[in-house]
Amino acid sequence: MTRRIVANPASSNRIRVIFDHEDSTVEAALESVDGLAADSRAELIEATSELSQLIGLEKVKAFIYEIYALLIIYKKRQALGLKTADQVLHMIFKGNPGTGKTTVARLLGKIFNKMGVLSKGHLIEVERADLVGEYIGHTALKTREHVKKALGGILFIDEAYSLARGGEKDFGKEAIDTLVKSMEDHKNEFILILAGYSAEMDQFLLMNPGLPSRFPIQLMFEDYSVEQLMEIAHQMLRQREYRMSPAAAEKMRQHLIQQVRTPFHSFSNARYIRNMIEKAIRRQAVRLLSAHTLDKDVLMTLESSDYQFGEQDR
Repeated sequence: MTRRIVANPASSNRIRVIFDHEDSTVEAALESVDGLAADSRAELIEATSELSQLIGLEKVKAFIYEIYALLIIYKKRQALGLKTADQVLHMIFKGNPGTGKTTVARLLGKIFNKMGVLSKGHLIEVERADLVGEYIGHTALKTREHVKKALGGILFIDEAYSLARGGEKDFGKEAIDTLVKSMEDHKNEFILILAGYSAEMDQFLLMNPGLPSRFPIQLMFEDYSVEQLMEIAHQMLRQREYRMSPAAAEKMRQHLIQQVRTPFHSFSNARYIRNMIEKAIRRQAVRLLSAHTLDKDVLMTLESSDYQFGEQDR
């Protein structure tokens, strides 16, 4: 699949990306960008290719390609002496566990690094315990240390809404205040991504009227469908040089249908699939210990009996 970058007729200041099979490729677009070294072009193509290969996340991909397209156009404008506006790229990622938030953040670091937006492009992943201290002043110190580590890259805070819990005397508020100040003190030196459940993140943003405007990019990571989860499972197995027998695949599909339909039940999407596969691989190993023949096909194939679902598989 290739991508065609075009202007959005509905808005003069936005860029959208059309997916097709015949028009100009990302490679062609990058060839025309001045100041982009050959090795950076190759690595940028690789990073965008990784993004394309992620299963699902179509709305997220489309928006990321908007940013990507805009950065390319800005480079062309700069080469011709035209003005470009600074883009505020701090983001909110909303969604349930296992929907690709951390993976996308890591790929964004690579893309922005190769486009010259971030000097390093690395990802620093933290949670409340990494930022909140035990006494007055300790939280600000810990938070500034993590911001310093993230300079040139992305600071990714999972379950960020937990910083707002605990009331007025909780040190989480100090972490938020320190982060907001760091966004001003280190403008354009790092990107801050706050992630968590959708409803909780909406509540978190309401606690401070200045927060929403500091995070102009808010992306929703939808839960995967059963078909997408099966595709993820097959992809994970290929990467490990395993496969499922037809009976095993059908057993997994029926189990996933039941899990997705179960109300009031925490389901961790791709993370759930990974855990399920790892358990099946361990069970296969136990089963094969007593096998008479261990050829390549046997070693690669997970059978229906390797998938055993109980209360712990929720």
